Amino acid sequence: MKEVIVLSGKGGTGKTSIAGSLAALAQNKVLVDCDVDAADLHLLLRPVTREEHDFRSGQTARIDAEKCTQCGLCREICRFNAITDFQVDPVSCEGCGFCVQICPAGAVSMEENVAGQCFVSDTAYGTLVHARLGIAQENSGKLVALVRQKARTLAESQGADYIISDGPPGIGCPVISSLSGASLALLVTEPTLSGIHDLERVMEVCRHFNVPVLVCINKYDINRDNTRRIEEYCATQQVDIVARIAFDNVFTEAIIRGQPVVACSDGRASRQIKLLWQSIEDKLSSN
Repeated sequence: MKEVIVLSGKGGTGKTSIAGSLAALAQNKVLVDCDVDAADLHLLLRPVTREEHDFRSGQTARIDAEKCTQCGLCREICRFNAITDFQVDPVSCEGCGFCVQICPAGAVSMEENVAGQCFVSDTAYGTLVHARLGIAQENSGKLVALVRQKARTLAESQGADYIISDGPPGIGCPVISSLSGASLALLVTEPTLSGIHDLERVMEVCRHFNVPVLVCINKYDINRDNTRRIEEYCATQQVDIVARIAFDNVFTEAIIRGQPVVACSDGRASRQIKLLWQSIEDKLSSN
């Protein structure tokens, strides 16, 4: 079983549109949306939820009104100003637990937070594991690890050949959590100065975790000089560019219709994405 993660170094490069199309093209696979902070792969794949599980992470203090003597000590020592009128503001509480230690009446305890939900859903293209992190909640990397583990368990039970993952943007903790142990990273970039900069950063992260890399230049024809700069950089890094996809309004049309690009059109962009998947399969089979 091979795991392919689609990354971009930043948002807005067409990463999810490419990942959604790979989801439609790959056979015998499990799909994963690792962008738990702002998941959007479900907009293309239209999942029907089969399972829903709470994601628990972090703790918040709680004051038992029956035990509280209203001495005010917890309010005085809370450096986050999270306690007012002998009640805890869950947004301000950082879960340090110091109030629990100093309460003379033993009225304060710590409760585990429900920080989000993890879903297993059915789509027209196979099983999708995805998640939603709650507002102002942290530990998105931990939630990414949870959805990946869930997907791996399902893939093993189904005898799947592939796990196709839509990764988070950037190079932070969620990206690291989604990347480690992957078989291959497809880096989607665009010919802009910020796109080149972000490509260099995410490629360094992939190299650190020893994950093989392929590059796809989306909208390569909007700035051919920058496309050449990307090609030159990839050559110095000995990284293959497996697709150059021209600017095409079909990407926008596919999003509006809620379909992967390859299911929305059989035009030039779709043909280029199909060749991209063929290159990925060839790369995986050669490793």
